[in-house]
Amino acid sequence: MGLQQRRAGEAGRLFPRTVVAVGCLSLAVAANWSGLLLVVAEHVVPHWALGLVLLSVSLLLLRTPAARGLSVTDEAVLRGRPSRLFIAVLAAAAGLGSACGALGDLTADYHVLEPKGPGGCRAVVRESSFLFSGSGEVYVVGASEVGWHATSSWMADDGYTPIAFGAYELSWDVQGGVLSINTMSGDPVWPSVHTLTCR
Repeated sequence: MGLQQRRAGEAGRLFPRTVVAVGCLSLAVAANWSGLLLVVAEHVVPHWALGLVLLSVSLLLLRTPAARGLSVTDEAVLRGRPSRLFIAVLAAAAGLGSACGALGDLTADYHVLEPKGPGGCRAVVRESSFLFSGSGEVYVVGASEVGWHATSSWMADDGYTPIAFGAYELSWDVQGGVLSINTMSGDPVWPSVHTLTCR
């Protein structure tokens, strides 16, 4: 077997790895910039953590000894493969999204609320507190355990975090749920009532 044939074989084996790596990078970008979150065994995996895992997997797939051994003339064999610039842009977008998300979560906590709703519907809250300001966002997560966007949010005075203190009531019926947040004297929460719709 000639040198060109061996290189063609190496390039052919690299192509599926590159496709999977680009797929992981694309999912990482989508996760980071869509606000996606997962619930795994009662724990919340925020978008930036999922994006970081996918970015790491893609970088491992792209770091292969064969890839470093390919010459410029092998580009003919790899015709149709995503360009290095395209991959670099995806990786940068995924990395930036994970970094921004992680920084934004430095003062945040996630809570999976009980009880569950019909069909396994659940409410997940991201709650944060900084100086004299508190805030929260509620996601509705279906049986897939995936939440895409916060369906509602609130603000609170004096860094009050009502969910962390258990100062809430959650009820469900066949049409959806209602999350009612209890306010403390001098620390109002607005709005304090949130309607949840299962998807």
